[in-house]
Amino acid sequence: MDDLLAKAGAAGTDQTEFFPFPSLDVLHKACGAFPRTRDMTAGLERLFLDVKDPVKVVLDPVTQPLSWALRNAIDLMQSLPWWAAILILVAIAHFAGRRTGVTIFVLVVFLVLAFIDHFGYAMQTLAIIMVCTFICVLFGVPIGIAMSRSNRLERWLTPFLDLLQTLPTFVYLIPLIFLFSVTEPKLYGIAIILYAIVPSIRLTNLGIRLVDKDVLEAGEAFGMTSWQKLYRVQLPLALPNIMAGINQTIMLSLSMVVIASLVSAPGLGTLVLRGINKLELGVGLVAGLGIVLLAIVLDRVSRAALQRVNKMHQSRT
Repeated sequence: MDDLLAKAGAAGTDQTEFFPFPSLDVLHKACGAFPRTRDMTAGLERLFLDVKDPVKVVLDPVTQPLSWALRNAIDLMQSLPWWAAILILVAIAHFAGRRTGVTIFVLVVFLVLAFIDHFGYAMQTLAIIMVCTFICVLFGVPIGIAMSRSNRLERWLTPFLDLLQTLPTFVYLIPLIFLFSVTEPKLYGIAIILYAIVPSIRLTNLGIRLVDKDVLEAGEAFGMTSWQKLYRVQLPLALPNIMAGINQTIMLSLSMVVIASLVSAPGLGTLVLRGINKLELGVGLVAGLGIVLLAIVLDRVSRAALQRVNKMHQSRT
């Protein structure tokens, strides 16, 4: 049997060598002028290392406020007494959705997290999500508005948005690890923002483009300028889509925070990573349960806020 398998393997090798696929390694064997695959990857690495210092000189001062914001947000959430933090979070949930069931659910979830000694980790995760979501909305909504007003800009930005939306989450961390120190919060902050900003841009653009043209013509008949139409007509009518984009941004931020624990992001993700590294099944499962509860809270509160916006929009129309 061994002889038959050896002959079959030799026959397969002969067929492959008779007409091999013209890959870089095969072409290199035929002509040394062609680079090998490992030469290509090594060249990309050298190129990145060559531009690393100039890029870092530009990015360091620009991204330093992000590190400052993340550090202060985490310190603020951890410095609050547990009862004050829960009261503030419940009040925010009630103000956002005005739904008693959601408010009670938020209260129960945070009491459960405090009961199992995961409240501090949850506050760290929540602080990172709040800062990154705020920055995503701060930049994503204006970019979406600009895309809605320019078809050319939309054509140029769409490939980049597609790239950001389809890149595996771990790939975001590879270049950032070379650019920044692992101890700097902006390392994971930039990765979270790049991963989560796409829905805010896309749905803002979509919401404004879906505004009825008859409404815009009515605004023009009343003598509105383009900016008046944007702020008084288009943005209010597109607000449900914008809120849906913010909801997706929040959820993507949470998913990326867990992965960012690989590069020193604090929070519940560190407990999941500890459970994996040390094979502590209970620690990983309980932390995973905490992440699920936090995700449900964020989703329910943002959906309640979206439903409230939709009701206000319907009452106005």
